Amino acid sequence: MPHKRLVAFSLGRDRLLIITAAQPRHENAISEREAIGYDGRSLASPNAANGDRDGSPQLEKRLQHPGFFQRGGPFRLQVIADTVGAELMHDYDGSREIDDLRPLDRAGETHLTFCASRKYAGQLAATKAAACLIKLKDADLVPERAAAVTTDVPHRAFALAVGMLYPDALQSSAAASAADAEGHLIHPTAEIGEGVTLGPGVIVGREARIGSGTKVAAGAMIGYRVFIGPDSYIGPGVSVTHALLGARVSLHAGARVGQDGFGYAMSAEGHLKVPQVGRVVIGDDVEIGANSTVDRGFLTDTVIGDGTKIDNLVQIAHNVVIGRHCIIVSQSGIAGSAELGDFVVMGAHSGIIEHVKVGNGALIAGMAHVKNDVEAGARMGGTPARPFKEWAREVAAIRRMAKNGRPGSD
Repeated sequence: MPHKRLVAFSLGRDRLLIITAAQPRHENAISEREAIGYDGRSLASPNAANGDRDGSPQLEKRLQHPGFFQRGGPFRLQVIADTVGAELMHDYDGSREIDDLRPLDRAGETHLTFCASRKYAGQLAATKAAACLIKLKDADLVPERAAAVTTDVPHRAFALAVGMLYPDALQSSAAASAADAEGHLIHPTAEIGEGVTLGPGVIVGREARIGSGTKVAAGAMIGYRVFIGPDSYIGPGVSVTHALLGARVSLHAGARVGQDGFGYAMSAEGHLKVPQVGRVVIGDDVEIGANSTVDRGFLTDTVIGDGTKIDNLVQIAHNVVIGRHCIIVSQSGIAGSAELGDFVVMGAHSGIIEHVKVGNGALIAGMAHVKNDVEAGARMGGTPARPFKEWAREVAAIRRMAKNGRPGSD
């Protein structure tokens, strides 16, 4: 039985063209009465990546998403080692095939990983990876079940390996086909739910899906295989790529979601761009303000939990995990791989450095900069951030010193 595909195009002020076209019903059709989700059998290709990422909110669990990047390979381990300038230790079988790359704690028996520092020795000991790129002096840390692939620059070598396995990651797939004779920029494979409104100049990429009742304002771009849940709002000039969005998500004008993260393997030879092959996963009822940016992950996902509200001009870096119902105020920044618990509040101009963990209910005062882990419920202020009362006493003491200084003193 056919279902209706409803697409609305704005033709100018107070004019809206509604196009209703019957098309064959299939497993992935979006309707108001059906659960919204991908069926991996119909959309995934044998090389589709990212379908098994962990650490994402409930939205990810409801979807069987085929991924945003096509993997190359698999490649023999010896071929990878030769390409990235590394050496296999202990005559390990170089014919073993590697079909993907993962962090230490998520790697499996057909994956390559890397370890750049002995501080990750615990994760390395427990890894299930087939092989690990590592410095020669640290090779003894690699468990017997894995191959030690030695190099002076494991991070740089791993970046080169990512480029082998994901050759299109630095210049990801185009959002849509060329405009047709009528100027429509909606790819024929895109699925548009009932009652969706698309403003003038909206681009919807190949295999993208937009849930029922969602409004997409003028000039927005919805990229390849992006998923947007029902009753969402995508503001004017917004771009969304490499992302899965839940229900009732609001992205205000100029927001950028899913661009590649700022990652480089730095060395005396120059800075090598690290391909970013993760995603952005956004839960239900999230709001992201104008001109804010959310980078996609490196290997794992950037995650924003249900109900979180983000102000204008906020930067969320790659692999950041933000919990539920957080408040992040204007001009704040969160560096790569930082983690925020639930109900965290960040005041304006505040910042969190990479890999820091902030506990549930913590309050970061405006202009505070967090460089160490923060306990749940803590109140932090100052630069570097410290407990709020301690910081307030320091500020008060400095004021007293200035007030009580000798007349005419500098």
